[in-house]
Amino acid sequence: MGRTLSLLTAVALLATPLAPAEDAGLRAGKGFIETPTFTAAQDEEILALFDGLRVADCTDGMDAVGLPGVGLMDPAIHPLWKDTQAFTHRFVGVAVTARYVPTQRAQAGRRPAEEYDAWSGQWYNELSPEPFMELIRPGTAIVLDDALAADVGSIGSNNILAWKLAGMVGVVTNATSRDTDEIITEGVPLYFRHPGRGIRPGRNEIESVNRPVVCGGVLVMPGDVIVADGDGVLVVPRAVAAEVARYSRRIMEGDKAGRRGLYEKLGLPSDPSVE
Repeated sequence: MGRTLSLLTAVALLATPLAPAEDAGLRAGKGFIETPTFTAAQDEEILALFDGLRVADCTDGMDAVGLPGVGLMDPAIHPLWKDTQAFTHRFVGVAVTARYVPTQRAQAGRRPAEEYDAWSGQWYNELSPEPFMELIRPGTAIVLDDALAADVGSIGSNNILAWKLAGMVGVVTNATSRDTDEIITEGVPLYFRHPGRGIRPGRNEIESVNRPVVCGGVLVMPGDVIVADGDGVLVVPRAVAAEVARYSRRIMEGDKAGRRGLYEKLGLPSDPSVE
């Protein structure tokens, strides 16, 4: 009987109209998940624990802390390029997030080049800028939740270098990038779905910065640890990151020791994967 009354009470509360003030507040928008913040020193400390660890090691670490399958992005999010000699396509970083959404605004239409340049410049500056730039510091991993269907290349060979100059170690997006030939030549780690050709004006708008996003089907919180290599991308929640790293290092060191022995028996020369 008590349980029935509780359910009836809950249903009644859900059906009760909000007071005008509350209604106005919610209609203006409200975020329900807090954005955690960490100092540069805290980021440096956690990244040192993950130095050299692979996605496979950290996936085992996630299993060990009771989070099997959590944080593994869709395999469709893959590296643009791979370096199988020195593994420079791999990275570990601390997430700074941004969300871009498809636009509903009118397109430029056909107009004189000068007018079009002014229109697109205003779009870049006011509707689809990169406000996350000021959050980048050494060890940052930029994670973009973007407008996939818009065929927009929010990431390109120019801005990705500017992010790298500011301290970024790698980029992950659930969408696209343009200038892919140049980015391969530049050697900046990028994990994405497929190439996108268009520019931002007329296609997307910035919705939020350093808020929770979904990328590759998983939640990414600002401050989470991003591990990326040829196996894909793993998001390690910051709350368990140190524990995951400690277990993962034991896995990696055991794997390297075992393979070193097999290398010797097979007469294979040493390489960075076992050193």
